[in-house]
Amino acid sequence: MSLPTPIYQQLINAIEKGDLRPGDRMLETELASRFGVSRTPIREAIRRLETDGLVVHKPRIGAMVRLLAQQEIVELYEMRIVLEATAAQMAAKHCSNAETRTLQDLNDQMLAHSKDPFAVATLNRKFHTCIFNAARNRFLAQSYNSLSYSLILLGKTTLETDERVQNVYAQHEAIIGALISGDTDIASEVMRLHMEASLDHRLKVLQIAE
Repeated sequence: MSLPTPIYQQLINAIEKGDLRPGDRMLETELASRFGVSRTPIREAIRRLETDGLVVHKPRIGAMVRLLAQQEIVELYEMRIVLEATAAQMAAKHCSNAETRTLQDLNDQMLAHSKDPFAVATLNRKFHTCIFNAARNRFLAQSYNSLSYSLILLGKTTLETDERVQNVYAQHEAIIGALISGDTDIASEVMRLHMEASLDHRLKVLQIAE
C-alpha cells in the first residue's frame, strides 16, 4: 500500500478536527483553494477517502463526508468496546515496564495539554494504540486498524474541556494500574467502563448539537 499523500492526510486531519464535518460537501475548487493546490491532488485524495469509506457520493450533491446515523455510532462503539477490552486483557499479560511508562507519559501529557483538544485527541489515540501494541496480537491490531477509519467519522473530539480531560485521565490511570498489576479481568473491565463512558459522552454531545 502506498503512503498517504499530504493532501489525503490533511483532509483526514480536517475531518478529525471538525473543520470538515460529517455531511459537508467536498467541493474540489473550494478545497483546492483552501489547501493551495490544484484540483488534481484533491480529486485523487477524495477518491481514496471514498475507498476508505469516509466519503460518499450523493445524487445531485456530489462528494460529501459520510454522516453516521446515531445507531451506526452505537454499533461502532460496541465493536470498539469489544476490541479495546480484549486488548487491555491481553496487554495485562504481556505489557512491559517500558510500555507502562510510555502509557503514563502519554496520559500525563494529555493532562498537560488539556487546553488543546486536537493535541489531547492525538495523545489519546497514541495511548490506546500503545495498549494494542502491548497486547502482542497482530490480528487484533489489524481489526482495530480497520475500525480506525470509521472512528474518524465521529468527527470533532469530545475532549474539549478540562473536566472531560481530567475524567479521561483518571480512567486511564485505572487502566494503567490494572496493566501493572497484571490482572487481566480488571484490565478488561476498567477498559470496558472507560469506553462505555466515552460512548455516553459522545451521545450526549450529539443530543446537545441537535
